[in-house]
Amino acid sequence: MPNDCLMTTTAASILVVDDTPHNISILFDALSHYGYQVLTERDGKSAIEQIRYARPDLILLDVMMPGMDGFETCRRLKSDPDTADIPVIFMTAMTETIDKVNGFNMGAVDYITKPFQLPEMMARVQTHLTLRQLQRELEQTNAQLEERVAERTQALTTALAQLDASKNQLQAENTYLRDEIKETGGFGEIVTQSPAFTPILRKVEQVAPTPTTVLILGESGTGKELLARAIHQHSPRKNQPMIKVNCAALPPNLFESELFGHEKGSFTGAVNQKIGRFELANKGTIFLDEIGEMPLDLQVKLLRVLQEGEFERVGGTKTINVQVRVIAATNRDLETEVQAGNFRADLYYRLNVFPIRSLPLRDRKDDIPVLVRHFCDKHGPAMNRRIEQIPTSVINTLMAYNWPGNVRELENIVERALIGSPGRQLELGDSPGLDRNSALARSVSPRTLEECEREHIISVLEQTKWKVSGENGAARILDIIPTTLESKMKKLGIVRP
Repeated sequence: MPNDCLMTTTAASILVVDDTPHNISILFDALSHYGYQVLTERDGKSAIEQIRYARPDLILLDVMMPGMDGFETCRRLKSDPDTADIPVIFMTAMTETIDKVNGFNMGAVDYITKPFQLPEMMARVQTHLTLRQLQRELEQTNAQLEERVAERTQALTTALAQLDASKNQLQAENTYLRDEIKETGGFGEIVTQSPAFTPILRKVEQVAPTPTTVLILGESGTGKELLARAIHQHSPRKNQPMIKVNCAALPPNLFESELFGHEKGSFTGAVNQKIGRFELANKGTIFLDEIGEMPLDLQVKLLRVLQEGEFERVGGTKTINVQVRVIAATNRDLETEVQAGNFRADLYYRLNVFPIRSLPLRDRKDDIPVLVRHFCDKHGPAMNRRIEQIPTSVINTLMAYNWPGNVRELENIVERALIGSPGRQLELGDSPGLDRNSALARSVSPRTLEECEREHIISVLEQTKWKVSGENGAARILDIIPTTLESKMKKLGIVRP
């Protein structure tokens, strides 16, 4: 048992989560003896609910519990910005290295092996509480330094008052737009020779000079963002910013702040004023990608901006007026979503002023040869590859495939083919997801969008050996957040074999 020097002057709180009453009793008595405030729960779900109301300084978390196990409990805590900083120590009887690695991958800071020794347990608890206290003191010191800097710059406020709005705008644009704005001429990266695509480009030319709201429809990977950029580049706003918002990638609790900004101190973690995407897009264009994923409670606020051109930042009272051209895109059937109660009818009608439907690649297969050449030229230099010949057999194989992932899937396959093509000739090799034996059958067998999406997700998961998240995970390749991919897998009944 550790000595009395472990008793802290500040009564730190510790949440013990274990389904064994005997373990809870031992830990409660030991931790209480040394001055800690002890909270207890017997399962992961209850623990997460309690943490919403009483934030502990540290969590002792059992791994093997009925229902939600410790790994999943920890993952959910770490995925929530409000609880991500609470240190978690796993308590486990598992001794395999892989189990410990899994624990650290979930975000735990340490682990204690059962049956645990109280001296070791108390030492680890004290160590991580001390580290957490030092981290808080560092954050407090940084905050004090920032406050002193702010005080010393106060004398310049009057002279800089007229420049503040422009300065904040430029700083925020530098953060958001570094990888978003691409100044291109003509139709930019839209590569096509297909007559079927000509009416779409004609619609782009027609609507671009107007301030009209545009709704771009089509499957994932068909180039909806490229169409949006073409509209912006051919509009009178082309010298103003085009701001992209991926509605599927924004966590619900950050949605309003990202779109409309927030004032300093408006919620926990709001240490500075934040300029929202609509304010950044003032006099320019905002592209709302995957608009069908927007939460219902935010849809009414978006409708107000579309109708009135005004909003307030989160935590603010000042009404901000903007002049923004809105382009939205979705791969969902919004009419069906409206009937199902998932999308507001008034917002749908406000967005659907000028619809443009992008074509799936299977309906413009005559573009495949020029797209393959384009992607070879685009990705080849970075890989030190110079492709001079694209065999007819390669084109025939690609033309036979049904392309559920559309142009994005074609780009991925060409990029992988470049890696396996050491010479001047493009070689497909064994590209995952491109089954030559069944390609023709698929191309003539109509399938639903859900079937295509399911097949494409399985194909990418097989490519990543069923790794969902991380640098080389399926979510990164599919350009969606891991939790969204997990939801889609559950909805589509996709399980690892």
